[in-house]
Amino acid sequence: MVRITTLAFLLASAAAAAQPPLQHPIDAVEMRFAASQPVVGYTLRVDSADLAGFDVEIRIRNARDTVLLAMAAHPEYDDRYWRFVERLSVRSPRGAATVTRVDSALWRVVAAGGETVVRYRIRLPPPEPTPRAAWRPFLEPTGGLVGGPHGFMYLVDAPLIPSHVAVDVPSAWQIATGLEPTVDPRIFFAPSADVLIDSPLLIGRLRNWSFVVDGVPHRVAYWSQPAPGPAAAFDTIAFVGSIERLAREAVKLFGRAPYREYTFLLRDGAYGGLEHFNSVTLGISASNLAENPYSDVGEMAHEFIHTWNLMRLRPVERGGLSYKQSGRSTGLWWSEGLTLFYADLLARRAGLPAFDSSRVAHLERLIARYFGNAGNAAISPERASYAEYGGQPGSLGDYDPSVHLQGEVLGAMLDLIVRDATNDRRSIDDVMRLMMNRFSGARGFTGPDIERTVADVCGCSVKPFFDAHVRGATPIEFNRYLRLIGLRTHVEWRPALNREGRPAVDLSLYAWQPPDQGLLSLLITNPRSSWGRAGLHTNDRLLSINGAPVTTWPEMRRILLGVAIGDTVRVQVRRPAGPFTAVVIGTGLTEPVVRIEAIPTATDRQKRMRERWQSGMP
Repeated sequence: MVRITTLAFLLASAAAAAQPPLQHPIDAVEMRFAASQPVVGYTLRVDSADLAGFDVEIRIRNARDTVLLAMAAHPEYDDRYWRFVERLSVRSPRGAATVTRVDSALWRVVAAGGETVVRYRIRLPPPEPTPRAAWRPFLEPTGGLVGGPHGFMYLVDAPLIPSHVAVDVPSAWQIATGLEPTVDPRIFFAPSADVLIDSPLLIGRLRNWSFVVDGVPHRVAYWSQPAPGPAAAFDTIAFVGSIERLAREAVKLFGRAPYREYTFLLRDGAYGGLEHFNSVTLGISASNLAENPYSDVGEMAHEFIHTWNLMRLRPVERGGLSYKQSGRSTGLWWSEGLTLFYADLLARRAGLPAFDSSRVAHLERLIARYFGNAGNAAISPERASYAEYGGQPGSLGDYDPSVHLQGEVLGAMLDLIVRDATNDRRSIDDVMRLMMNRFSGARGFTGPDIERTVADVCGCSVKPFFDAHVRGATPIEFNRYLRLIGLRTHVEWRPALNREGRPAVDLSLYAWQPPDQGLLSLLITNPRSSWGRAGLHTNDRLLSINGAPVTTWPEMRRILLGVAIGDTVRVQVRRPAGPFTAVVIGTGLTEPVVRIEAIPTATDRQKRMRERWQSGMP
């Protein structure tokens, strides 16, 4: 009873401390300014007769004589579009003006009287041979994706300066974006450079739907890939309905929507997704939707939940706008792993089809993947988090853990700990809400913040858990935590089979091309693999395979796919100590099969908690 009373006091205190960020009533409708504040406006133009790129104009007034402009680096996916800036020019009505490149993504503009117009063009790189990444810009006769970090420069010394953005596109095209609309449908408002950079524009012949959750409007904009035949038709009611149901469950979990409106920017012919402050870019195939309107529920839920858990509740190291990639964090296991945890759970709460038939089946698959990758139990989640974005490939040696998977199973075990300690009155839901109340402001959270919040919610010590499985690399004792709800695992290792049903070959070897290097750099993902046992290591530079030079990853991949069990492969590499030749014998691959079963002697309390956990309800 003392524990629950303490928790209630903590939650009430956190709610009282979470004051609205507005400092003055007019902040809700106007933008604050000083007489010396620069006035900035953008125009983005797309010429339907020239879809090789798009043009940007920046009008700057009331600035200092010298202004630094930069293109932002995304903390996760820095595509370095400063490489494609062309025709950069500057003019000023008050006299001479110059622009000089200071760094790869940084320019210095000098203009008398602080008034200038900067113009440049973004030349789009050649289309990718595979489906496009959903967040990268493109232009086609029926539409495209533009703006964001791939298109807009910003004033380095004035990131909080607001701006208006005029979008000049073919008259028949529509515009969907997270930027704030105005009375002119082609002019949008950005309250800061951070919002401007984080709000790409989906333009073209779009299909649009909308719904309202908790009084907040949500828009779904879909661009279809032109096809030679009839466009793939799909059940739009089921598709949009699934998005609405996910949104309702997310708002219910966190208590409110943290945005004035939300826009889903969906692209046919693309893969992956990227979260933004109040929008998401996501690749969703129309042909997949035609087969199953719920085919992308998991990915949709994942990116949407990031609106809370990453965009608002972020690791302390993930700071503001920068033209240098930053934000490497030890807390990514929480930001990515707990988001995946809720992507599955909220889909179930919404009554939508999930990838796995039940929460037990889902956990069986996660645990099998955890054991199937040696790096998950050899590299701590905090260390894996720090290496995930911005680090060099191979920085974790001969292991390649999945910080997303590590975080998801950690979240699942912490949920069981909280439920057990509070007699099922609290769950990881309460931890997430308290984390949002405490750390979704300007500062962000640290690893100790997560530990303290879990401990406050459960009224128990979780330091041993964090020492062993978050900061340390002790393998997770799944049975220890599953026992709390009367479950246990049975793990069996079996020969892995390929798509043809034959024994799969151990191919725990990859490679990447370091910048300005002619040789591939190897990546070993398991030192106990046949490649590791033969003496190969991550960062060895590849010279040849079976005597033939190999200079690209596609070449290497073709060779590896031709290796059969029992084959001898001679791999010659170069390392600081000199050349080395490894003789590798192709071996079969084993994989874990995990079955979770009920403990026959489980108590009534354990059974009750198990039933509630299996239902997925909070």
